[in-house]
Amino acid sequence: MAICGLAALLTLAIGGLANAQERRSAEQPDLRDWLALSSGAHAPISAGTRITVRNWRQFEQYMPMGMQGLFAGRFFWRMPQGAGMKVVPTAINPPPAAYLDAGRRAAVRVVHLPNGHNDIAGYSGGLPFPDPQEPDKGFKLLVDLWFAYTPHLIAGTPENPFLTCVEDHFLNVACTLLGYVYRQTAYRTDPGIPRDDPRAPDVWLTQWTQVEAPEQSKYTAQLTEFFRNNQRPEELYVYIPSFRRSLRLGVPARCTQVVGTDYLQDDARNNGFNGGIALFDAHFLGHRKILALTGNYPGGAGDFPAAYDMPVGWPKPSWGWWQVRDVDVIDVRRVPSERAHYCYGSRIIYEDSQTHYALWEDVYDANLKLWKIALVAPRDTPAGSLGMVPASVTSVIWDVQNNHLTIGTTQDKHGHDVLINQAVPAEYRDFAKYSTPGGLVQIMK
Repeated sequence: MAICGLAALLTLAIGGLANAQERRSAEQPDLRDWLALSSGAHAPISAGTRITVRNWRQFEQYMPMGMQGLFAGRFFWRMPQGAGMKVVPTAINPPPAAYLDAGRRAAVRVVHLPNGHNDIAGYSGGLPFPDPQEPDKGFKLLVDLWFAYTPHLIAGTPENPFLTCVEDHFLNVACTLLGYVYRQTAYRTDPGIPRDDPRAPDVWLTQWTQVEAPEQSKYTAQLTEFFRNNQRPEELYVYIPSFRRSLRLGVPARCTQVVGTDYLQDDARNNGFNGGIALFDAHFLGHRKILALTGNYPGGAGDFPAAYDMPVGWPKPSWGWWQVRDVDVIDVRRVPSERAHYCYGSRIIYEDSQTHYALWEDVYDANLKLWKIALVAPRDTPAGSLGMVPASVTSVIWDVQNNHLTIGTTQDKHGHDVLINQAVPAEYRDFAKYSTPGGLVQIMK
């Protein structure tokens, strides 16, 4: 009798989960159609296949929803006849062993708070949920993405800056060069350094960026601090050169643009998501295989516009090698208690099942109308004794409501890329200057 009762409860629970997912996808008919099209077994794509604007329908089951829209010409942009993808064998490069081992030793659990926020308990580093399962599978995958492996220090200097170029609906293009220092100060697993940096007892991640060009915007900078207490809102400071001082911005600033691009503050990270875990929930929509630009593909994405099929901004096959990757698709939304006035109603993330980086995103506005689609292309980068690790990134965001796009990349046309850990110049290892709010006042001095 007890076994039958348990079986009935499990049936109801599974049915309730399925119904909830159906309700969510019914809110977005395009997403519902994509989930149906991409489900089930499909014929494999052979290495060496070239997917073009003429034959893409043969491979549409492997294309994220927004990618299908680009190839189908449903948006402002049209794919040039020569645009396409070169498919290479899938090559899995797992995160460093120390990072994976730290995750296996932990006993992390999900916590739902009375105010509607979410959290985790028991986390001390590594991959939080090595084998995420229900309940809360979608949120566990979001946590895995949030704490996905990254080197403890990455930097871009004036010699290897982050390039971002914006194209408006008149096809005018403007580019900006950014210096940056991203520093992980807690939960670190890289060899030779302590797990936690004593200089930052409350912080686990800092993000510093500064405009290097054009000249009229030079020295504009910002610093974001993310705290070990996930319930503490991140601190965002912006340095304004004309004021010669920095301003501290509140939580609503998460919806502001980053230096005039289509990236919002909650977008601007190499794993594709920068919003934290306290104010978000995520529902698991399914496991799929998609075409993705990731792994050890060639450099050269910074050769703009020559390396792209314009005006759509699609990567040329000369540097973009595509693989078929396993992804977990999650629907990320603000928790109901924090949803009012937030910019995004839903963010569909195609999360790599091995690295837990986002590989593609389809983003909806507050009314659940498709707003942006985004290619996220993490690139394996040499990191000394760690081997090849994900750190470099190239991304393209298409604003399909305003006919606007942004390309951003850590690479330049010569293949120079992000600097990692010991390769970061001594000047950029200065903790006070690049990882504390007080460091912003040193700009222009």
